[in-house]
Amino acid sequence: MGGRPLLFFILIFICLILTALVGSSASNEAAAAAAAAPRHYSIPFNRSSFPASFIFGAGSAAYQTEGAAHIHGKGPSIWDTFTTKHQEGKVKGGVNQEGVKFYNNLINELLSNGIIPFVTLFHWDLPQALEDEYGGFLNHKIVGDFQDYADFCFKTFGDRVKHWITLNEPVTYCVNGYNGGTNAPGRCSNYVGNCTAGNSATEPYIVGHHLLLAHAHSANLYKKKYQASQKGQIGISVVTYWYLAKSETAASKRAASRSLDFVFGWFAHPVTFGDYPQTMRASVGDRLPKFSKEETKLLKGSLDFLGVNYYTSSYADVSSLSTSNVNQSFFGDMHTSLSTEKNGVPLGSATALSWLYIYPKGIRELMLYIKEKYNDPEIYITENGVGEANNSSQPLNDALKGSTRIRYHSLHLSYLLKSIKEGVKVRGYFAWSFLDVYEWDAGYTVRFGLTYVDYKNNLKRYLKYSAYWFKMFLLK
Repeated sequence: MGGRPLLFFILIFICLILTALVGSSASNEAAAAAAAAPRHYSIPFNRSSFPASFIFGAGSAAYQTEGAAHIHGKGPSIWDTFTTKHQEGKVKGGVNQEGVKFYNNLINELLSNGIIPFVTLFHWDLPQALEDEYGGFLNHKIVGDFQDYADFCFKTFGDRVKHWITLNEPVTYCVNGYNGGTNAPGRCSNYVGNCTAGNSATEPYIVGHHLLLAHAHSANLYKKKYQASQKGQIGISVVTYWYLAKSETAASKRAASRSLDFVFGWFAHPVTFGDYPQTMRASVGDRLPKFSKEETKLLKGSLDFLGVNYYTSSYADVSSLSTSNVNQSFFGDMHTSLSTEKNGVPLGSATALSWLYIYPKGIRELMLYIKEKYNDPEIYITENGVGEANNSSQPLNDALKGSTRIRYHSLHLSYLLKSIKEGVKVRGYFAWSFLDVYEWDAGYTVRFGLTYVDYKNNLKRYLKYSAYWFKMFLLK
């Protein structure tokens, strides 16, 4: 893969085991921030409430945190605006040894500090060279190139990385990138969004199909070639809301179920059962690609664990929109109307983000749903968090407080523990995010981090109150 970092696709989930987080702090934490830290804790609900083997951590993503976009031979991804000559983008085109060195150093540093790396191979930053050459994930050629890339990662880093995630939030990549066009590569029909090219009726499903095949072939390769000797695991991370029926009518209940099938089941169903949910087949029809018998065999059970990203919930009801064959799109195919309130009452506590209401009950309901419907898999909560607006005029000490984030994580962990006690095999919980990062189409306007990053002062970092709370939670 051309460019530094070598792994354009990579996402490091920094999974901090107890001794790692308790024994560490930000090296450049300012005295003002330390003085602002809360002094007294009494946390009866804490790390000891969870199984001893349960892993706690926090996540970050390569494109969102690393920077260095124009140096060390790094080629552009579809999120970059490079005008220079594109790098090759394939393993067979040559490997950038600076990229290999960078990730070797990172992995070794994590391990030396008692931190378990969970590595995701694709978090949306596809090499621009592959987009230019054959349309990226719109073309079946991506499956072979992705497998080559995965093979290189397993071979190079698998002696130390024991938890691999092939894809992060493939539904987000498909819907935002190819249905609405708000994320790279910015493709959609003109009746859906402001794009110069694209087809919202077909492209999200084509891209999703190739993502699933890339996962299946890479997971199969790992299991056959590396797993026995490296003794690791491989999975996929899927994001979803929890959907509640807005009324007690049968139609409303079907709408909630259908929403889960389209958003969660689109990817969770094939990797569990080998095909798309029947509701998607019935609604999308011939626009939804079909798997061959061999592909179904590769997909079925192609994971050792399931990563789940959960942030919020939504009410679902039957859509009043026309269901004609004109202006087809993903949300039109779902035939569902989504809302955050019922009878004027919000679903949960509002936050600074219009789409994110605090509904911690949803994480328990989702876990029980997955256990019952998806063969009781081992689960890691690979993302869970809440953001606040980036207020550049806010004093630093005020910006570090963030009581909403503390309440958010505490409540979600409480409901997650309930699901564990009810038999769900949840093995870990990773807060999003380790530090404030570039939040894709929201840029730097939103902060999800446990660590505050001062974008105006050489990227200095300060632990927020939520980081101190998390640290004390793990101390008990």
